[in-house]
Formats: sequence, structure tokens, C-alpha cells
Amino acid sequence: MKKTIVTGGAGFIGSYLCECLVNDGYKVYCVDNLVSGNLENIEHLLDKSNFHFIKCNITEAVPKIEGNVDEIYDLASPASPKDYQEIPIETALSNSVGVHNLLELAKEDRAKFLFVSTSEVYGNPPEQPQTEDYVGFSNPLSSRACYAESKRFGETLTFLFRKQYGLDAKIVRVFNTYGPRMRLNDGRVIPTFVCQVLTGGDMPIYGDGAQTRSFCYIEDTIEGLLKMMRSECTGPINIGNPDGKISILALAERIKKMTESLSKIIFLPGKEDDPTNRCPDISLARKVLEWNPRYKLGEGLELTIEFFRERITNKHLNKEEP
Repeated sequence: MKKTIVTGGAGFIGSYLCECLVNDGYKVYCVDNLVSGNLENIEHLLDKSNFHFIKCNITEAVPKIEGNVDEIYDLASPASPKDYQEIPIETALSNSVGVHNLLELAKEDRAKFLFVSTSEVYGNPPEQPQTEDYVGFSNPLSSRACYAESKRFGETLTFLFRKQYGLDAKIVRVFNTYGPRMRLNDGRVIPTFVCQVLTGGDMPIYGDGAQTRSFCYIEDTIEGLLKMMRSECTGPINIGNPDGKISILALAERIKKMTESLSKIIFLPGKEDDPTNRCPDISLARKVLEWNPRYKLGEGLELTIEFFRERITNKHLNKEEP
């Protein structure tokens, strides 16, 4: 039975990855310091004999595991701007010191290593869509830099360990992923819009709403990560859904229509260094990994809205309990 570490395993994407690996018969060690992760995401896995949760901060130490590890998936970083701007130094260290610690463990055990990077490394790109050979256009001193720049450095470390030690170290760049298990107060645009329309609040748009994002449903992202780890490709490689590209204003209007909401769309001052356009070129993933996202945006939004509707209802009922 292969031993796999998933750091950030109690988070949104990490918990789905743990679940898939457990179901595929891997011995999974879920590592998380629970800064942005949630035990509720992995509660259904805790009684599985091939699943183990370890509370650990990878910037301070690597998890203690008996025997050699076969694979390491590194997702140990807050991904929501709301989260990483509240703990910027911890975020920067998780993608630098933490990545170095995990790479040393991978080197010692000769384990395969997958660094889950982000589309944020492209910054505010003038070219559309973004290909993997585009080197980025980012501001190292912005409020987003703790995440974007540390992810860029994490990629560099991963590349250097591959070059210097022959480590099977891979890089994926994940574009906006959404779906059930996102937190109610996550701060990212889809959970914010959905929670607001379901509770009768206003839908805030920062700037004019013309900025675009490309949204990829969680199950498609997970399939991409698994295919990458099991491939001969080292990357970097984009994992995202170009067909899910939409402006923020159009997204707000679509969610309003889907929920038949009377919520108002309000416009607020734009955020610092907010990218105007974000869309992946996934030609490489299609060719090398034979991966292609299956979920249309409307289908994924329906599943996400239903999840949040249930969570909000349960939260309201629990408040009403004596």
C-alpha cells in the first residue's frame, strides 16, 4: 500500500484529494495545522484504517511517519485572499520554508513530490490565455505578494531539487477552483455571492466587475492533480477551465438568476493589484495528461448553491435550538 502525504489535507481541495486517495487504496497521511483547514472536511475519513490525520505546521517540522513515503502532495497554504492577507508572514513561510522541509523529506525517501502552485504566479498578465511559458507580471510588494511571490519561490525550490538531486518533483498551477466544502466565510467570489443571495444580502463587486476569472469545478481539479502525480510530466502545467471564463459582474448576475434572488449588486472600490484577466491555456494538460474539465460552469454552480443552501439552513436551525 503506497504511503501518501497530503499537506493542507483538511482544506477545501486537500480534503477531496485525501478522499480520492483513500478510496483508491492509498495509505493517506493528512497533514494540516488547521489555520484555514477544517476537521469537518475530513470527518467522514477519520474512521478509515488507511487514513491518518496529523496536526502539524510544516514550517516548523515535517510529520513523523514510520517508513518511507511514496508521494507528497503539497497544498499547505491559505488560498483565499481573505485568509492569506490576515496571516501574510505565515503564508509566505509555508510556501518557502515549508516547501523546503517537504522537499528534503521527499529527497530522503525518494518520494514523488507535487507542488500545488497557483495562477497567481502570472500576476496581472497582458496576454490571454496564460500559457505555462509566460513568466508573469507581478508586484512583489502588494498585499497579494505573500501568496503569489511565495508560490513563485516554491516553484523555484521544486525546480532546483529536481535539477540538483534528480528528484521526481512536479509543479501544477491551479486556477480558481470552486464547489461544495468551501467555507461560508471563505472570502472568495463564488461563496461570497452565493451566501449573500441566500441570506438576502447585497452582492459586493470590487471595481467595475469587468475583470474576468476562469472557474474550475473541484472534481475536475482533483482529477488533474491525480493525473499529474501519476504521469511522467514535471510541469509546470495549468489546471483550470477556460470554458468557465466569465466576468465578475456576469457571474453575479448569473447567480442572482439561478437563485431567483432580489439581492442588489453593489460596486465598491477596486482591490490592490486585482488581476483584470485570468484564463488558462490547458493545451499542455490536454495533450500530456489527457485531462479535460468535464463540468460546465452552470452545472458546478448548481451543486455549489445547493451545498451552501443546506449549510445556511442548518446553521440557522442550530441557532434556533434551545
